Amino acid sequence: MEKPTIVSADEWRLARAELLTAEKELTRAQDALAARRRRLPMVRFDTAYAFATPGGTKSLPDLFEGRDQLVVYQFMKGGPDHICPGCTHFTDNVPALAPALLAGTGVTWVTVSDMPLDVIGAHVARKGWTLPFVSSLGTSFSDDCGVGGGFQLSVFLRDGDEVYLTYTTGSRGVDRLLFTHNVLDLTPYGRQQDWEDSPPGWPQRPTYG
Repeated sequence: MEKPTIVSADEWRLARAELLTAEKELTRAQDALAARRRRLPMVRFDTAYAFATPGGTKSLPDLFEGRDQLVVYQFMKGGPDHICPGCTHFTDNVPALAPALLAGTGVTWVTVSDMPLDVIGAHVARKGWTLPFVSSLGTSFSDDCGVGGGFQLSVFLRDGDEVYLTYTTGSRGVDRLLFTHNVLDLTPYGRQQDWEDSPPGWPQRPTYG
């Protein structure tokens, strides 16, 4: 297995300083992008959905649990014999204490799926997850969010009885939230996936292999 080039301490400090300059530029760019995100307009969203939850049927406003902001992860629809491995990996990466920490800042986290509640519940039990899961089966919620049968993160704002959609992201926008991926991006070998731009000889495998 190939390894990074060995250099002197002075050469390493110089290379690290050059990379740090690029990292700071990226941080400032991400801050500017977050500022634009905070200025996005919003659109009124339907609230006439009936979600099946372990505590009974709930409406979309109910999912806010009295808070003003709601973040929803749409877990792909599967079945007892095929639960989406990507959504499972994403959920594995959500810290158990994250919902409580978000709640402290006025944000509620909920994972929603078009799978039946019993199928979701069985998978949650197998994985030992403590995150809130609800079923949107029989509703148009995922379609109205623009999920299109895939996975997506959607953000909502509540103003009284009115609910507004403020932001959505999918694919790499969701991927960047994963704790393990962010840590692996700091390591010499990265995520070891075949789409990454790595030096020749670096360990890599198919992304979904």
